[in-house]
Amino acid sequence: MNRRRALQLLAALGTGGLVAGCGSDAEQDATSTQSPIKIGLIAPQSGASKAVGDELGNGFELYLDLNDRRLGGHPVDLITADEGDTVKSGQTAVDGLLKQGVLAMTGVASSSVMFGIRDAVEQARVPLIGSNASPASLQSVVYIWRTSYVLDEAGRALGRYMKDELAPAERVAIILPEGVVGVEDVLRGFRQEFGESDPRIASQVVWTSGSGSPSKTAYVSDINRALANNPSVVFCFYAGPAAVEFIMQLRDAGFQGRVYAPGFLTEGTVLDDIRPATDALGIRTALNYSADLNNAANRRFASAYRKKHNVSPTTYAMASYDAAKVLDQAIRLAGPAPTPQQVNLALGRIGQIDSPRGAWQFNQPRTPQQKWYLREVQRDGQVLSNVLVSELATLG
Repeated sequence: MNRRRALQLLAALGTGGLVAGCGSDAEQDATSTQSPIKIGLIAPQSGASKAVGDELGNGFELYLDLNDRRLGGHPVDLITADEGDTVKSGQTAVDGLLKQGVLAMTGVASSSVMFGIRDAVEQARVPLIGSNASPASLQSVVYIWRTSYVLDEAGRALGRYMKDELAPAERVAIILPEGVVGVEDVLRGFRQEFGESDPRIASQVVWTSGSGSPSKTAYVSDINRALANNPSVVFCFYAGPAAVEFIMQLRDAGFQGRVYAPGFLTEGTVLDDIRPATDALGIRTALNYSADLNNAANRRFASAYRKKHNVSPTTYAMASYDAAKVLDQAIRLAGPAPTPQQVNLALGRIGQIDSPRGAWQFNQPRTPQQKWYLREVQRDGQVLSNVLVSELATLG
């Protein structure tokens, strides 16, 4: 039964006043006939970052599924472009989407790619709502917005917490991957809050070589060098396959102390791949999202995500889901025939976002002002999970 016939039947029953607030047939017809729009999703489809790329796609698609495959009332043609694992492949993805006339773009896993595509996005004047890569040094952009985080904030949130949490006699070893974009941001944020000259820092930063999918002995010598000063705490920054190997090699080296890191260390499939699983127990991380946050937006999002994918959502999926929500609101504000420039202007007017992470809003640099949370790896039945411990800070 269509809506027109349903209204006729309700009117015959004397309930026309009850449904008057639902909108007229003309309004309904206007919504149903709004023109389709193209949105480009940039995400890696192979290599070490494929898992992140999958999550970016999953989050955006879930928002579309829950909203009749529309943004701002318009049917959406979502075009996915392979980011690859190099700046050149990322540039190729953007060029291809622009040639297809997309209204806006989203995604981008790699900070290197984000730097590489910056000029193309700004010159095209097509908004990009980045949902993962977010280097602190990406400044003075007009058409690039980010729904994820800024990497120095993860270091700041942990540095502030650890400064107060650690006892005076404890010693911290800092172990970080050399040459990874964003690691300097994390380190700078940590030092800013913890204190660069704090006597609890056991030694200079130990930099590990190797990235992507390191070997089973890639970090052994560097870890042993860091542990020579008998630290009780390790602060580190790894993600994906590198995080799996680092954690297992750190435990194999005999370190049983506490581990603190930005949340990427235990996010996604990492906890599924660590063997033995007990190596990850007790690791504490800071992140802008936890799947067990108790708010209405997260209950809806996390429940729908688990139903569709049979796993808990990650911060990558959440930020992409929010990117879709941001676009939904901006496109609606931009009017019935939106242009990329109108959508970009509308992005600055949407205000507070009701998000699974908790309410947030864009700040002047076009990144989120949001809460950061402390999580701990604990057993959840037969599996390991990042369990919410407490709020850390509001940053951004």
